[in-house]
This record gives sequence, C-alpha cells and structure tokens, in this order.
Amino acid sequence: MSVYSMTGFASGQQAVATPEGDAPVWKIAAPRVAVELRSVNSRFLDLAFRLPDELRPHEPALRELLTRQLKRGKVELRAYVEGREDAALTDPPPRALQRLASLQDQVRVWLPDARPLSVTDALRLAGGASASHTEDLGETLLTLAGAVLKDFVAARAREGARLADLLLARVAELRRLAKEAEPLVPQVVQAQKERFLARWNEALTAGDTQVNAEAGQERALAEATAYAIRIDVAEELGRLAAHLDEIESVLKKGGDIGKRLDFLIQELHREANTLGSKSAALEMTRISVDMKVSIEQMREQVQNIE
Repeated sequence: MSVYSMTGFASGQQAVATPEGDAPVWKIAAPRVAVELRSVNSRFLDLAFRLPDELRPHEPALRELLTRQLKRGKVELRAYVEGREDAALTDPPPRALQRLASLQDQVRVWLPDARPLSVTDALRLAGGASASHTEDLGETLLTLAGAVLKDFVAARAREGARLADLLLARVAELRRLAKEAEPLVPQVVQAQKERFLARWNEALTAGDTQVNAEAGQERALAEATAYAIRIDVAEELGRLAAHLDEIESVLKKGGDIGKRLDFLIQELHREANTLGSKSAALEMTRISVDMKVSIEQMREQVQNIE
C-alpha cells in the first residue's frame, strides 16, 4: 500500500449534458462544471466546501465521497459552473412573448423614456434561455468529483513516495551514527581505568604508605565498572535500532501511518536525548547532536504524511 502525503492538488472540468425538449435548441457553448481539490496537513480530516447555491444540495454526497478515500488533512473542494447564461437557447413560448410585449407597451405609456427590452431580457423573462433548473448538475458534479478525487489521491501518493524516500535516507543516517557510537563506550571506560591507575600510582609514589598493587588493580576495576554502568548506552542504542526497524516496516506497509510515525519519531528523540545526557566523550556528544538533527528533519516530513 502506498504512503500518502496530506498535501495535494487536482482539478478538472466536464460539460453538462443539456436536455433538449420539443423546441429547437441552438447550443452556443455548453455549460461546464469545474472542480478543484487542494489540501494541506492537519491532525484530523477537515473538509471545507466552496459551492455556489445551485450546487449546495450536493454537498452531503461530496462529503461522503471524500471521507471514503481520505483519512487526514485539511481538504478544500471548490466547484463552480461556467457558461451558464449563454449555454443553450430554445424558442421562447409565443404567449410569453405576447405577454412581454403587452407589458412593455403598458410601461411605456406611463414611462415613455423607458428603455425597450433587449433580446437577452426577452429570452430571460420568457424562460427561453436554457434555465439552470432544467439541467441536472448533480450527476455531472459527482462524476467529475470522482475523477478529480482519483487524480488527487494519485498526486498525494506521488508526494508520499518522495517523503518515504527522504525518511528512509534519514533512517540510514541514524543507523550509521549508531554504529559509530557502539565502540565509543568501551574506549572511554578503558581510558577512565587507565587514568585511575595513573593517579593511584602517583599517590603511592608521593606517599609513604605501602599498598598492595593488586588492591590498586581491583580498585581500578571496580571504579571502571561503576563508570561503565553510568555511561552505558547499549540499551538506548538497542531501542533506537528497534524503532528504526519499526519505521521501515510501517513505511513498507503504507496506508494511514502518519500518527504511528509521529509516535516513533518522539521515541527516537527520547533515545537521542539519553545518549547526549550519558555522553562521556566529545565524539558521543557530536553523534547525539547529529542524531537530533536527523530526527528533527524526519519529524518535519512526518507532519505531512496521512
């Protein structure tokens, strides 16, 4: 299953089939329904619709269509109709035209300076224009919305694949840093043991007290052991590796994975912080900082995954 980004855009247009009655029809320009879908990241699925009044009754069907496909994101659907006024002209009823002429004559008796009716006025008032009431926009709107949604999901999948590649690259970087950190603890412990023995020998040389050399070795070993326990990061590195394995598994599985990835990123950050707090060497501190940088980059990408 694909990884989906919460960022996407798609649009489309489709002509409306205008029904033809008994009267002749002159199709000047077929009306068209246009749909746009766009989204950005959000914690939940937040749908917003920008529809003209004539399309507003179809909002529940559009909402159902989107919720079947989308899980998260702030999604806006905008739809409108183009070319409605001059879409198609039919012969106006003669009785309506007669009535309009009669009314115009009556008005001009009282208002001789009134402007005569234009052809557009006559067609509109006589109902000769292809009225929006006679066009079934619902079927066209839902068919087009389904096609745009398909393109929209595909666009989010393409962006999601790019995000997954970036996350996997960061996972590889964290594994490399963890591998660098593994041999550092034994090296630091050995150096600490040697420093302790050197100071012990200096104390023996400066003083008059005779102390068994074997006791010094035992004391150095005990001090080194206690020090190793304090700075041991094997457990943290093990948990970090487990979290990285889980991130790779989740990305491979795909689907609705954004929230789980967000939790895993928090756990990675926790382990990197612990590495820094236990750091007993400058190199370990650098590794911890580099890990935090990579994890923060992963967090930014995960915020856009559905």
